[in-house]
Formats: sequence, C-alpha cells, structure tokens
Amino acid sequence: MTDRHVYPDRSSTGDENLWLEEIMSVQALAWVDDQNARTTAAIDATSLETTKRRILEVLDSTDRIAMVSRHGEFLYNFWRDADHPRGLWRRTTLASYRTAEPDWDLLLDVDALCRREDATWVFAGADVLFPDYDRALFRLSPDGGDAVVIREFDLKSKTFVPNGFSLPQGKTFVSWIDRDTIFVGTDFGPGSLTKSSYPRQARRWRRGQPLAGAELVFEVPVEHMGVWTHHQHTDGFERDILRDGIAFYRSRTYLLQGGEPLLIDVPQDAEVGFHHEWLLIELRSDWTIGDQTHVAGSLLAEGADDFMNGTRELTTLFKPGAHTSLEGWSWTRNHLLLTILLDVASKIEVLTPKPGAWSRTALGTTSPLQTIEASGVDEDENDDYWLIATSFLQPPILQLGTVGDDDAETLKRAPSFFNESAFTVEQHFAASRDGTAIPYFQISPKGLPRNANNPTLLRGYGGFEISQTPGYDGTIGRAWLEGGGVLVVANIRGGGEYGPAWHQAALRENRHRAYEDFAAVASDLIDRQITSPEHLGCMGGSNGGLLVGNMLTHYPELFGAIVCQVPLLDMKRYTRLSAGTSWIAEYGDPDQPD
Repeated sequence: MTDRHVYPDRSSTGDENLWLEEIMSVQALAWVDDQNARTTAAIDATSLETTKRRILEVLDSTDRIAMVSRHGEFLYNFWRDADHPRGLWRRTTLASYRTAEPDWDLLLDVDALCRREDATWVFAGADVLFPDYDRALFRLSPDGGDAVVIREFDLKSKTFVPNGFSLPQGKTFVSWIDRDTIFVGTDFGPGSLTKSSYPRQARRWRRGQPLAGAELVFEVPVEHMGVWTHHQHTDGFERDILRDGIAFYRSRTYLLQGGEPLLIDVPQDAEVGFHHEWLLIELRSDWTIGDQTHVAGSLLAEGADDFMNGTRELTTLFKPGAHTSLEGWSWTRNHLLLTILLDVASKIEVLTPKPGAWSRTALGTTSPLQTIEASGVDEDENDDYWLIATSFLQPPILQLGTVGDDDAETLKRAPSFFNESAFTVEQHFAASRDGTAIPYFQISPKGLPRNANNPTLLRGYGGFEISQTPGYDGTIGRAWLEGGGVLVVANIRGGGEYGPAWHQAALRENRHRAYEDFAAVASDLIDRQITSPEHLGCMGGSNGGLLVGNMLTHYPELFGAIVCQVPLLDMKRYTRLSAGTSWIAEYGDPDQPD
C-alpha cells in the first residue's frame, strides 16, 4: 500500500530511517499509524475484535488478585481496570483484605488527577514515610518513561502537600531520611548527570531548603552509570547506604559514617544487603579469600560490624549446583527466605541464624514445573510472609503464613480464564550448537498429534539475568491455547535460570549463544514433529525483540511468522539512544572494535 504521509529524507546520514529515533515526532508517529493500518488491513476484522474482547476481559477482570504491600497497619494496592485505566492507589486493613470484598480507602485516583491537570500521568510508585506512614513521595511519569516528577502527598488529607518536597521531570531518585529530610539525586544543573543520563550526585535535602542548597553527600565519576542512596530505618540498625553504579553489573557500595563513605570491600559485581546485624553478599563471580574460593552464584553472610572491621569469617548460605540457582531472597524479622530454582522450578528454604550455625528447613511443598515466591511481610515487625504460587496451568494463589507454622492461610485465588484441564505441560531439553542443554517448557493440548502441523508460538528473552519461570497467562490461554495452539517458553542463556554463569555465557561478544540456543529449541520442536517452519512463530519484546530480530536475519528458514515487540535492534547506535550507554555491560560497546 502507499504511505499516507511524507517522511523526512535523511539519506545523507547513511541511514535513511534515522529520523525514526525521534520517537515522539509527528513524522515518527505518522509512520506508526501507517504500519498499524497495514497490519489491520491484513487481519480478519471479526476475528480480531473477538480476540481483543476476550483478552480485555482478562486484563480488566475485577476478580484478579489485588496484590498488596504493608506499611504500618495498612495494606497498600495500586489497581487498574476498565473504569480506571490510569489507576487507583488505595489501602485497607488485613481484616478487610481477608474478605471477598475488601473495604478500600481511596488515596489517589490517577485518572481524576489527569482530568484536573489536563495531563497523562502514569503512576510509577510511592515511597511511604517510616514510621508515621502519613506521607508519601509520589513518582509520576508524564509518558510512562523512567523520567518522573516527584510530589509529596499527605495520606491523611489525601492531598499533595503545599510547598512540600517536589521535583520536576527527571531521572530522579528520592529516599526518606526523616520527616523533614530526604536523600535526592536528580539534575542539579550542568555536570550533575552521568553519560548514561542518571544522577551522579546524592544530596541531603531538608524541608524548606532550596534544592541548590542541598548538602552534597556523595558524587561518582561522570563515566559511571549513576548514584543511588537509601536510609535504612531499622531501630538500632540505622544505616545510610550509598551505591556507586559503575556499570550495569558493577558497583561499589558504601556506608556513610561520620559524614564519610566507608567502602564495603566485596567484588564489584556482587550484590550486598543488610538486615539487622547481618550483611549478605550474593556473588556473580568467584571470590577467593585466603585459601578459600566462594563460587559465583553463592550467597554469603557475616555480621556487618565484623565484616566492616576486617573479619572474613563468611558463612555460605547457598552454593549453586549444576541444576540449581538462587532466584531471590527476602527477610522476615528472624528468618531468611531463599527462592531456589531446580531446573527452572521453584522451592523455598527457610534459614535461621543461630549461634555457630544457620538452621535450614523447607517451606511448604514443591510441585513440579511450578513457580513459588516468598517474601517477608514486614522484616522489622514479625515473621509473617507472603507466598504466591502459580504455573502455566494454575492461576496464582496468594497465601499468608508465619515461619514455624505449617498452615499458611490462603487469602486470594485468581480466577480461571480458560479450560486448563484440557492442556498439559512438559519440560524438554534441546542441544545448542556448542552442546549445552537448553531447557524449554511446552504447553499443549492433551493428546497432541505429532504430525508437524501444530501452530506453535515460541517465546524467549535471554538477557539481563532474567529468568523465564512458569506462570499463568489468561490472555495466552484464551487467544492461543484454546484455539489449538502450542506455547513454548525457552530458557536460553543470557537469562538467570541457572545463575550468573548462565547469564554471563551470552554476554557481549558471546551474545550469539542466546540466538543459537533459541534456534536449537525451534529445531528441536521441528525434529520432534511438534510443528514445522510454516506453522512455527516466535515472539519477543525489548531484549526479546532483539532475540527474534536475529531469528529473522539469521534463522528465517525456521519460522513462518515473527512478532518483534518494542525491540532494541540498531546495535551500532543503541548507545546513543535513551539509556543505551548503561547497557554496554550486556551487549558490548559498538564504538570499541575489540
């Protein structure tokens, strides 16, 4: 078809499509309209509208679980539905939350705010003041990006605080220190941002003080990714934590003591966390101390004061194996909850610090091919935990438990959106080009014929150490599975399914391994007669868009359709776009020939 618009001619730059980088320009948006029109014209309108309606029924369902976080006596939730597309920030009590119809106290109606201010705000979160819980620092994005406006909100009057803490749009962080003081990083003027466009200065800002007069606490080099600070409020264990983000996977963490930053001496690619008297260290590379080597993927612990004073008597809380990795960890008041992946299925362990050792017990039961997440409700107050369990064919359930009590209470069950009993889940392994076994999940109708004719959708991501674990998706169930399709989720390298080594195997110059893994899964599906190239499609977004883009350019013979969503594709210029510089650690630097 003929485009309805005339686009800029910038062929003299060597890239005739360079003008599309101005993503909000009139010309770029007109181009989007044209591409949408081409797509719409190629799709049966009746089928499209039916599918769209059934998907919206899932997305706008008022029966889905309203997930909450606790601050003081209240449980907070941000909720979107068809009547409130921009959302409601609200709260209730635990007693009310236990009921089928909780009594929600509405704090902010973002749709109403947009109407009042003739704006397009996207709610990006709130930092609630401890221990009063009567103020919050709102993050509002005008366009859904990571540049936000900061506003102080009064939870009692449900209004923005006149002359309160407020900042214009920017890539800003804020953190409460006390009622009248916050840590802030933002654009303070020339020289205050890094090359990645994040703050390089952390300042202490007191109420009523001009922003320019805020006290400089910490500054990082302009070449680094950025700086972030946080005040830990735990009674008796108050800490000011400073983080110098050197690159995406490298940082230095400091404690602010006597006005001076004191380095926590761990490898730059390690993650650290504090809880009461404990320091936890999660390794992403091997770390040798004396004659002992702690392997990548391990979780270590030591008393924080002892470590800062030079002691190195570290306890290994988790050590990865060939089939296991640490997916995450969370504290209750007295216990540490570990989420562990065993060939991409979850289990939870409870660790308890005791004199001379840590005890270890399993939490609940583990079902095959299931994802379980456990997190402390309030790590300073009690040993309660939230537990969420789901799988490809199990809608999520939310439970509330207490460590030491075997009977967790089921608070909420998400609704079923398709006939899950008609399908089955299998896990298979494909051999990649270098022989590495690549796991993948296959969700298909029971009694699936192996005739190579089954429409199959292959999904993947393979980046930033993000694991693709089993999870329920009512939209896929309705729009794909119930129509006779097969869904496949590939756990390729670059993800976090087997810990840091799995991720690092596909970094930078080794990125091709992720694409070889994905192609190997596609080939395995064809070899197993599940599908054939003309019936096989793939889908991915963002980094996953780059993944499927490579399928188009390198493995087109394997696929009949490719859905490439919000992709990162221009790998020669990505460092010049948005926060692209911060992704060099993942993809490499196109301006460096090595």
